[in-house]
Amino acid sequence: MAKDTLILAFESSCDETSVAVVKNGVEILSNIVATQIQSHQRFGGVVPEVASRHHIEWITRCIHQALETAQVDYQDLDAVAVTYGPGLVGSLLIGVTAAKTVAWAHHLPLVPINHMEGHIYAARFVGEFQFPQMALLVSGGHTELVYMPSEHEYEIIGETRDDAAGEAYDKIGRVLGVNYPAGKTIDEWAHQGQDTFHFPRAMEKEANLDFSFSGLKSAFINTCHNADQRGEQLNKYDLAASFQQSVVDVLTEKTLRALGEYPVKQLILAGGVAANQGLRERLKNEMHKNFPDVTMLQAPLKYCGDNAAMIGAAAEVAYRHGDRAGNDLNAVPGLSFPVNKKE
Repeated sequence: MAKDTLILAFESSCDETSVAVVKNGVEILSNIVATQIQSHQRFGGVVPEVASRHHIEWITRCIHQALETAQVDYQDLDAVAVTYGPGLVGSLLIGVTAAKTVAWAHHLPLVPINHMEGHIYAARFVGEFQFPQMALLVSGGHTELVYMPSEHEYEIIGETRDDAAGEAYDKIGRVLGVNYPAGKTIDEWAHQGQDTFHFPRAMEKEANLDFSFSGLKSAFINTCHNADQRGEQLNKYDLAASFQQSVVDVLTEKTLRALGEYPVKQLILAGGVAANQGLRERLKNEMHKNFPDVTMLQAPLKYCGDNAAMIGAAAEVAYRHGDRAGNDLNAVPGLSFPVNKKE
């Protein structure tokens, strides 16, 4: 019988301090998350300096809680894994420094993980991966289509040219007076309204697989400002529904086109915006009609946001493939997604 692999994983790329212990990449023994949402709400978004200070306050406590909850000690671990990018440089540095310290002090290998790789592997907690596969990553900072011909091999085939989908949600949320993060509320309102404004679907019919959401954001803001100048009260539920319909239409159209161009066995829906019910429902229905042989794995709702468990899931694969980092590992805020990483 093969020995179990226990990985202590760190995630601190933005405003969540998280440490987890993951067994064999699929079993979560602990996943401690210290959120900072309330600290950033009054600013309408994440303030990097505030985020860094909170990470410093919480990281040690999260390590102790993760080990205690998992009922393991350092000598039980096989490796330490950490997100080293992309993200906020100050936030990343706290997690990277903590992980390097633990790895050095306890003579454990250090496994560097790309944050977006972690989001994909959050779906591993739902079911087994089948290759070749496709991933639609939709988060606050990224919107990407990733083709994976085999394990540990990645190719970006489509990405946003400006705003990410999640970023657009937060920006229009401010216009509607919704607290950060706005995605969940906009999604709830959208289910109570109708697409009456018919906002633009940027790049929906273009031959490429890229995305653009800045035009949609501008159209939404202009509609609201023009109404304010006329003293007209617009229905917030219809505004939310019209905005979300545009986002979902574009994401679905591009994903279906990608599935037609890249025959795969499985589609992974991951990232913070993957928790959006409108997107989940639409993709599921369209795939059932157009690609009935392609299975769809959706990251569990509680692991769609930033968390260390997903980093531990990705790290088990990276660990098996020999990915290692030394004490010179640094934060890389603009880290690109790994492409053709297979040895």
